[in-house]
Amino acid sequence: MSTYLDNNATTRVAPECIEAMLECMEDYGNPSSMHSLGQSAKKRLMDARASLSRLIGASPQEIVFTSCGTESSHMAILGACALSPGKRHIVTSRVEHPSQLALFAHLEAQGYEVTRLDVDGEGRIALDELEKTVTDDTALVSLMWANNETGVVFPVEEAARIAKSAGSFFHTDAVQAAGKTKIDLVAMPADFLSLSGHKMHAAKGVGALFVRKGIKLPPLFFGHQERGRRGGTENLPAIAGLGVASDLAMAGLESGEARMGMLRSKLEKGILETVPIARINGFGAPRVANTTNISFGELESEAILDRLDKAGIQASSGAACTAGGNEPSHVLLAMGLGKSAQAAVRFSLSRYTTEEEIAQVLGILPGIVETMATWRTE
Repeated sequence: MSTYLDNNATTRVAPECIEAMLECMEDYGNPSSMHSLGQSAKKRLMDARASLSRLIGASPQEIVFTSCGTESSHMAILGACALSPGKRHIVTSRVEHPSQLALFAHLEAQGYEVTRLDVDGEGRIALDELEKTVTDDTALVSLMWANNETGVVFPVEEAARIAKSAGSFFHTDAVQAAGKTKIDLVAMPADFLSLSGHKMHAAKGVGALFVRKGIKLPPLFFGHQERGRRGGTENLPAIAGLGVASDLAMAGLESGEARMGMLRSKLEKGILETVPIARINGFGAPRVANTTNISFGELESEAILDRLDKAGIQASSGAACTAGGNEPSHVLLAMGLGKSAQAAVRFSLSRYTTEEEIAQVLGILPGIVETMATWRTE
């Protein structure tokens, strides 16, 4: 039996999404065409937009479809800077996704001042530090909703209010939160929110950006599509799949969150009881229900993962875009883990994860760690 527990890297495409995508391959019109085939495609596009807007508490007009979460976040960050030409300061955190950190480093080289908020040993930011940092020169505060490595949830609603009270734009990377926890953009005053389809059982190659009504976001790609905010013919099959994924997530949000939380607790409890050197990173902070990040002393995570993979269990050591490198996780280093940052394994569950799969991990992992620890001491 193969057990897939790397859902923060990518998820299995839901069968219902595949069906919707195949229908779009047959109903192949261009949504911008005025004839009947084009208008049929346009209806599919509008339906998907409405489905996603319901999931996050937005209006359909506030949704911009993109190719991925990275594109969505970059559109928001660069757009906020363009809309604030007199401001040269950005606030973020040290534990953002590598794609965001790379963009912030680029903007720093262009003359922006970037403040990176520290996190504590559980991966939390301090709101009072954010309040001290934001100034009249702050163009944007950009903070992730849920960390992709630890699952730690930032207080984004409070952070957004701090940013807005200072006259700054606020963006949140909700790639690891959308479809896993409730998002209500009526109550939360974010200007921009980015998400990715393949993290919530849709296909790769589609994402979305929420842009609050009234913000004239400059496009990265020019054209009439997406209300002039993102040119190029829409990837309709993938967008239709994202719409269905949004409906599925909406229908099972509370029950799915509770079930994943139960399975994660069973996994964590079992590991802590059988592996004395195990430590859960971010355990004392609020976390999304599907994610656990566990360090195993100073054992190398890559060796643990290799042995798990050979036993039919797929997990990871962190972000898929940086996996395979020799550098320790920047997230865990920011949390003060030191050498144990290279001994961390991330298990990320989905709605398809079963109790039998959790039992498989608990039956195999302790022996792997014990063998490696014995070799290390010999």
